[in-house]
Amino acid sequence: MTARTSTPAQETCTAAVTGLGLVTAAGVGVDETWREITQATAPSGVRRPAELSGLSCDFMYLADALDVDAHLDVPAQRLMDRFSQLAVIAARQAVADAGLDPETWDGSRVAVVIGSAHGGLPFYDEQHTALMEKGDRRVSPKLAPLAAVNGAAGSICRDLQARGPSLAVTTACASGTDAIGTAHQLLRSGACDIAIAGGAESVCSRLIVSSACRLRALSTRCENPAAACRPFDADRDGFVIGEGAGLLVLERPEHARSRGARVRAGVAGYGASNDAYAPVAPDPEGSGVELALRTALADAGVTGEDVGHVNAHGTSTVMNDFIEGTILHKVLGEHPLVTSTKGMTGHTLGAAGGIETALTVLALQHQLVPPTANLESPDPEIPIEVVAKESRPARLDCAVKTALGFGGHNAALVLTRA
Repeated sequence: MTARTSTPAQETCTAAVTGLGLVTAAGVGVDETWREITQATAPSGVRRPAELSGLSCDFMYLADALDVDAHLDVPAQRLMDRFSQLAVIAARQAVADAGLDPETWDGSRVAVVIGSAHGGLPFYDEQHTALMEKGDRRVSPKLAPLAAVNGAAGSICRDLQARGPSLAVTTACASGTDAIGTAHQLLRSGACDIAIAGGAESVCSRLIVSSACRLRALSTRCENPAAACRPFDADRDGFVIGEGAGLLVLERPEHARSRGARVRAGVAGYGASNDAYAPVAPDPEGSGVELALRTALADAGVTGEDVGHVNAHGTSTVMNDFIEGTILHKVLGEHPLVTSTKGMTGHTLGAAGGIETALTVLALQHQLVPPTANLESPDPEIPIEVVAKESRPARLDCAVKTALGFGGHNAALVLTRA
């Protein structure tokens, strides 16, 4: 198969990606996840958990290959909700991948920025049930620290002795992307030398799933859950929730060079915006996502012609995919190879940007665009080239990650080949 090419981007990278950590329904660890994502097999992580039994949407993607006990002892587990556990495990992976040692680094120069849409909301749900059924004495005193959205960032800081800026970003499904963009800005400002950034989410919750289903955001293809998430397909009918965490180690380029670090890719630009349109519907004109994308390109000093690959938000909802695809074509043209990896991981909400940015880094590093799972009949109304069926080799020097979230939040990152 003939490889695609893209124009080399300017060397404007202000953050070096030196480490990756992934915990997803497609696999635990970078190598396992990438292998599953690129093999173009049917998704293996779709489950019908007991917590969702009897609901109209009773399935989701779970990272159930993860053995939490192998990574965290029982006392540590008791101080973290599951989304924080996933974040800590992914952060440890990323730091080890970067060749960094928390025992020797200057923790005051290490920032942690973690995105999550819901934090430990399932724990809130559980504790509310305890209050209603058994009274106030059965409510856990750990509710606030375990369930708060900043729980993952705080847990990582304690686990790795990172004492620099510590932030929780919550912009719905754009959270993980915004977290990486925020970390990029912290590095650029000189506030830190190293940043651990990305997203984490785990919402196996009857409350959340019921609400999303009532909103008609979720696929109801219950007869074949593994084929339910089908981004950019003409027969798409909604997304499927997933859990997971995706963390990156970012460094100032001079810091990475000074220690001889391997650089996987670079984060060169970031853009964010808001549709200012509706709480749960994207602007039909796509003006917000267009603004975020153009801002990121300008920040990186590149043009649409430089972009060879897009890891799209691509949720498998009717309007989101159409609007995003239309704007990608408008801003970038027809040449970028587009994929959505949500067919293999599920829509991990606030973690999506972290997981998918890590996968974009790997696409640049391996010069390979993963396929979009379950894409059988590309929507003819969406004027972009979406990779399907099998991974596509390509000459890639510059790639884009986009994200759209409830509340009108949009974010985009520009990444460059190392």
